[in-house]
Amino acid sequence: MNSKDKKTEMNKVIWEITDKLRSSEDLNGALSDSLEIIIRSLDSEAGTIWLLDKGEDRLFPEINVGPVDITGLTIENGQGIAGTSVKNSESIIVEDVEKDERFTRSVDEESGFVTKSIICVPLKNSFETLGCIQIINKKDGGLYDKEDLALCEQVASLAAIAIDEKGLITEKREDKRVIISLRDVIKEFPSGEGVSRVLKGINLDIYENEFVCVLGESGCGKSTMVNIIGGMDDLTDGTITIEGKDFSHPTDKELTAFRREYLGFVFQSYNLMPNMTAKDNVKFIADIAKDPMDAEDALEKVGLGDKMRSYPSMLSGGQQQRVSIARAIVKRPKVILADEPTAALDFTTGQGVLKVFEDIVRNQGTTVVMITHNAEIAKMADRIVKLKNGKVYSVKINRHPLSADDISW
Repeated sequence: MNSKDKKTEMNKVIWEITDKLRSSEDLNGALSDSLEIIIRSLDSEAGTIWLLDKGEDRLFPEINVGPVDITGLTIENGQGIAGTSVKNSESIIVEDVEKDERFTRSVDEESGFVTKSIICVPLKNSFETLGCIQIINKKDGGLYDKEDLALCEQVASLAAIAIDEKGLITEKREDKRVIISLRDVIKEFPSGEGVSRVLKGINLDIYENEFVCVLGESGCGKSTMVNIIGGMDDLTDGTITIEGKDFSHPTDKELTAFRREYLGFVFQSYNLMPNMTAKDNVKFIADIAKDPMDAEDALEKVGLGDKMRSYPSMLSGGQQQRVSIARAIVKRPKVILADEPTAALDFTTGQGVLKVFEDIVRNQGTTVVMITHNAEIAKMADRIVKLKNGKVYSVKINRHPLSADDISW
């Protein structure tokens, strides 16, 4: 691309980002979209918007786009290239980080990512520096140039203005304990004479008491990833850690205990036993759990106290789904895995089901990992994870999760 064409393309990018930042009511979402646009325009591997927690004087990743989940990592202000950019309020372009004395390997070592080249530009307004935008690694191995840096600087300026005008909470997210961790998880299936690689190196942490939504196009690996977390499928390579213990290749006994005592499952199809009442469907699961709640209490929690003796054929789709949720929570699980639980429901019925999930996370302290194709539902989540082509494409922290009552589609 010649210089004139590149300038024209850069102007289009600036206009697109300007429009998003000005028109969007969701500043966090607009920043996330803007970061994806820069990465796409510069044909880069990854990028992060780091924000400064002035109280702790550390940077934390507000939005991350790339193959690695760095949600739980922080950087001391002034350390590393990103920290230096923020501390000195200066733009930095580095062709080879290995030769730059400011580069620290701490993030790479913790995440498993390999940083080669980098751009960091400060997010600054008239009074202070709020953080920085960091773009990493040209996909073709090329080097960033001054025009690339200028684009990032213009976007950072637009972002800082938007933050000033619309406001953005910049305190570090509440620290939560990692309970499930996936590192370089690969899953292959036989395909003809060869294999099809569905998951191509998933890196993701799941935290205690959070609502995570997993988005992505059909075939991107969402269900495969959740099936591996739930022990319903084996990984081909990589590691999965549960509560600090390597669970990559569990024994049948370990897997049975894990499913019974640790996990609850909710699927698009309700999977209820038609010859059992709602109460008996729930009690059937309670009877094999280690420390269950009472089946009637579980049904009360999902708003079906008056449907104890009803058979599935006597219940609406939404009521049947709530029975399946009661069946999941009766075990008092640490984590509930939900795969498109509202896909077969109309809006009003689906919204009622989402209220139940909302209560499970906010009031009962359970982690919910929900696969959905519906970006509106994801607005309820604490974190939104996008998968693309078998990898984690982006991780967004949602600082203002909506209530189920406030979403619509």
